Amino acid sequence: MLILNHLQATASYPRRIIYALILNSIVFTLLCISTSLFPNVSSPGYLAFTLIMVFSTSCATGLIQNGAFAFASSFGRGEYIRAIMTGQAVAGVLPSFAQIMSVLAIPVHDKWEDPSILADSLANEAKTSAFIYFLTATMISLFTLFAFLPLVRKHNRIVKLKMMTEAESDDGLEGGKRKTVSMWTLYKKLHFMAGTVFVCFAITMFFPVFTQKILSVVPEDRAPRLFQPTTFIPLGFLVWNLGDFGGRLLTIIPVPNISSRPWLMFTLSLLRGAHLPLYLLCNIEGKGAKIKSDAFYLIVVQSFFGATNGYLGSLAMSHANDFVAEEEREATGGFMSMNLVAGLTFGSLLSFAAGSVS
Repeated sequence: MLILNHLQATASYPRRIIYALILNSIVFTLLCISTSLFPNVSSPGYLAFTLIMVFSTSCATGLIQNGAFAFASSFGRGEYIRAIMTGQAVAGVLPSFAQIMSVLAIPVHDKWEDPSILADSLANEAKTSAFIYFLTATMISLFTLFAFLPLVRKHNRIVKLKMMTEAESDDGLEGGKRKTVSMWTLYKKLHFMAGTVFVCFAITMFFPVFTQKILSVVPEDRAPRLFQPTTFIPLGFLVWNLGDFGGRLLTIIPVPNISSRPWLMFTLSLLRGAHLPLYLLCNIEGKGAKIKSDAFYLIVVQSFFGATNGYLGSLAMSHANDFVAEEEREATGGFMSMNLVAGLTFGSLLSFAAGSVS
């Protein structure tokens, strides 16, 4: 993201989006294939393969984050940014939903079944579940790529027309090159906006640490299948992402008292940290909950925490262009998305401090 933000002058943001989608398609295709062809690979070998895949898809994320936000910001329309933020929320909902469905698609086994047969059956079902999961990601990446291509052709026609009619003008283009805007220039104008996005997503990254440990308060032997650990944990992620999706949709309703006051958005993003202790009241690792209610965990803790993330993050991203000049819009999109990723990165590192919570 840092490198891409410094390569503004001759950047083709649609091309960055296409490269990202192609790379993602390759990564998830390889992961899909690995579920069948790599069952006997050594643990160190598969770990190396997994890390390469993670690194590759992270590079794709950097490309598409920078490209998509800069591309949308160039039009100067806040609703385009909100559309991308909402699309990212949908992208958060799909993996957890796909994971739940891939588990529920596997039939329940009889507990009296022969152990050796059961072990082989569970191994095969794990492969099937992983195959379905990665195949879903591959299909979504390819569908998005083909859906984006017509928009690229339309955008290219607009760019060519603009370069023909406004070349060498003061609109930020000089001989087909953009005016380079430094990150420091943007930070001076957008410090509260950038801070809101950074803090909001940094605090958000604590939720996966707790979500992967919190189990249903219903004992496993009496719980319906959806509330057993293999599905309840992804259910927690699904509910959080649905809250996040709802929060981003709420930004459609204009609230001038917040959107025109960056300092207020920044303050609200800091206050989100007060939500984290609520996780300690839930059933962490099955050791008992202070509040014995799955509804409390799913609705009050997960859904509300997701909603505040979606609302504040989307609000800051979509209104950043209100505080910069027209020729700085593309750079602003890349700059704000870099702060979003920086917040996720910092939050990921900081969340290790919560990893020992039990």
